[in-house]
Amino acid sequence: MPSSSARPERIHWFARLEHRFHAWRERRARKRGRTASIVPFPGYGGAGWVRVVGRVLILPKTRRGGKDASVRGWRSFVGIPVSFATVTITVAGRAHEVAADRGGVVDCRIEADLAPGWQQVTMSVEGQDPTPARVFVVADDVRFGVISDVDDTVMVTALPRPLIAAWNSFVVDEHARTPVPGMAVLLERLMRDNPGSPMIYLSTGAWNVAPTLNRFLSRHLFPAGSMLLTDWGPTHERWFRSGREHKLRNLSRLAEEFPHMQWLLIGDDGQHDEAIYGQFLIDHPENVAAVAIRRLLPAEGVLAGRRASARADGDGADAEARDEDLAPWVSAEDGAGILDELIDAGVVRSEP
Repeated sequence: MPSSSARPERIHWFARLEHRFHAWRERRARKRGRTASIVPFPGYGGAGWVRVVGRVLILPKTRRGGKDASVRGWRSFVGIPVSFATVTITVAGRAHEVAADRGGVVDCRIEADLAPGWQQVTMSVEGQDPTPARVFVVADDVRFGVISDVDDTVMVTALPRPLIAAWNSFVVDEHARTPVPGMAVLLERLMRDNPGSPMIYLSTGAWNVAPTLNRFLSRHLFPAGSMLLTDWGPTHERWFRSGREHKLRNLSRLAEEFPHMQWLLIGDDGQHDEAIYGQFLIDHPENVAAVAIRRLLPAEGVLAGRRASARADGDGADAEARDEDLAPWVSAEDGAGILDELIDAGVVRSEP
């Protein structure tokens, strides 16, 4: 039998409405002969286990000429999630059956012994051909890793003002999105100086945009990394998922999975990264190598609605963490400036 988490007995009415809507869309699509597919996302793992992530969707037909890689953001959201689908994951030659959640998301830990580095597993649904998925396996002796936010940290988006967020997510062509200057060089330098270290992109962005994000990172020469995004929409107890809870939950999970790892946490001051990282630093000081915050430019800060609202919502965790001097805390307006600050703080070695 496929494994899955227990379904909640009481579900928020808006979540039930969303589920009925997707079920209706799924029935219509299947009457037209369309079938489900698995969309894998880069995962990670350690000695004896891997975390495999993907989503079961009924996808639109491929556009003529193979132009799917150049689309406006809204096309990433038209796939139909398939609730509670049974997915077969094959790791090291052994098949495991797991169940997707209500939003079609598969996020499971599987016991397996794989060599360190990027490895391939496969995922399949409804008898379809297996789809390859990548996982980065961290060796036991690795003690340093990088966790980076995405919006306004590696990609200029000026979130979270609702109209701007909608414009960037649903309208702007992915080729029109621009990287934050110097961030690709910074992250590549960190990976080069620390071979075998995990690179994790932790964002409140929706899983729908993961393929677009992956292409963006590759196009602009960012290092490959695991992705931890979220499923937009209602939960069983609230209207919308909390981005702050999503980040704190995954940070705490990483601290538990890699108790001897120290993470360089990279974010920006336009949302709540400072408060989130500050809280994690207070709770897990032994797991933080440093915190690096990208300061938004004045125009970006206005669009993102920073700073007073971010400070008011931040509960002072970032200020408390800095006051206690638990780990180096640096900030600059771009990747080059952050790199210089990290060198001055002794986190990154200066090149001769």
